[in-house]
Amino acid sequence: MSARDLSLSEQLAAFVAGVPDKALPPAVIERAKRHLLDTLGAALGGAVAAEPRSARAVMSADGPGAAPVWGTRHSLSPRNAAFVNGVAAHALELDDSGGCDHSGAVVLPAAFAALACSPRPVSGRAFLTAMVLGYDVGRRVLEACGGYSPHNARGWHSTMTCGVFGAAAASARLVGLDAAQTGAAFGHAGSFSGGLWGFIHDASQTKRMHTGRAAESGLLAALLARHDISGPTQVFADVWGGFFNAFAPDTQNRAALLHELGDTWKIMRCSIKPHASCRSAHAAVDATLDLIRDRPYDPAQVQSVQVRLSSFVERMCGGRDLRNLASSQMSLPYALAAVLVHGHAGIGAYGDAARGDPRVAEMLARITLDIDPAMSDLDEPMVTLTRHGEPPRSRQVPTPLGDPLNPLSDAQLLSKYRSLTALVLDPASANALADAILDLENLADARSLATWLPGDADTRPVLR
Repeated sequence: MSARDLSLSEQLAAFVAGVPDKALPPAVIERAKRHLLDTLGAALGGAVAAEPRSARAVMSADGPGAAPVWGTRHSLSPRNAAFVNGVAAHALELDDSGGCDHSGAVVLPAAFAALACSPRPVSGRAFLTAMVLGYDVGRRVLEACGGYSPHNARGWHSTMTCGVFGAAAASARLVGLDAAQTGAAFGHAGSFSGGLWGFIHDASQTKRMHTGRAAESGLLAALLARHDISGPTQVFADVWGGFFNAFAPDTQNRAALLHELGDTWKIMRCSIKPHASCRSAHAAVDATLDLIRDRPYDPAQVQSVQVRLSSFVERMCGGRDLRNLASSQMSLPYALAAVLVHGHAGIGAYGDAARGDPRVAEMLARITLDIDPAMSDLDEPMVTLTRHGEPPRSRQVPTPLGDPLNPLSDAQLLSKYRSLTALVLDPASANALADAILDLENLADARSLATWLPGDADTRPVLR
């Protein structure tokens, strides 16, 4: 059968199964290690949050297994571990973005669970290849849906709907599936896809479950295919029941699935988050930090804060519900209030005490959001700060910190990693894990990373 006779799914599967580890350019390897370090930091710190604790309690009912639960002394079955670790990776809203969208929190829990299914060593380079392929596939599916804005505007949460394919790709590579089996895994993943933005309306915690569910479902898709359970080869085709016809009927661009495959690696477009808020609030946070950085600052001096933004961003993170960590992190007004009261929007600004500070409520009352119909969906907000007795000053940050075009420095990345891992690991373990990750392409067996993943999350205060 020639390449032109293969379905889109079969062509993508052949690439995932067949591309050699050495095909990854050095820059892609380096970027992958940064995102691996960042995701494990976010997940280890996230193990102290309420949602992964509850997920551990639910999944522990099945008993222990072979896969570690990061930041704890527990182990679960690979599928259950993928779910719990995926929840933890997204629990602090500090995992990476710009892929499926939250690729690290989906792909890496599945990849580590797949490692636990491997009876033989998996080299560090092979692991990095599987990780990069997971990021690649998840993003390609999203772009073939028409992109982040139109897909999410329909109410689908792309982290789950598209991320499941990324998790399936990484898992398929690590459990050694051939092209036909990988195609079957994609077929299963299409039916396992889902995830709605309904959580945004009532402070529900379902968003945290999406990364875990996508990771678990992608792993399951690969394991079913390994046992030769067939999946539809036409999952990406223009047919009744095809993924794009169901999830993106009006915006699909199926050619994007294979465009520049093997030449453009999608992990290179992903961002690392410096602030513990929805990524759509980051540019506004950076703008606010800029506005208060250049002179002595007192929160009481703030008369008003006006934010001009798109209707898409306002709908996504314009709320002011501070009932829990999950809802407050989806609030752009709270992110700015945190900066103006606490001086930052890191995870320390999102605890109960920080959210309940009376100065925050006073500051929130001074923040207004104005929808600008001339702004496109993903245009960054314009922040105008007025202090008593001073003229208004405005700032718009077109490329927020953490973007590939404005990356965190190595020192900033390590500082973030250490602050998060300190929530559950001792410094020696955190440093050893970082050293292993940053030299991962030379590690003989990636399964040894599990040595440094146990921690003390169960004995630490719950972050909620």
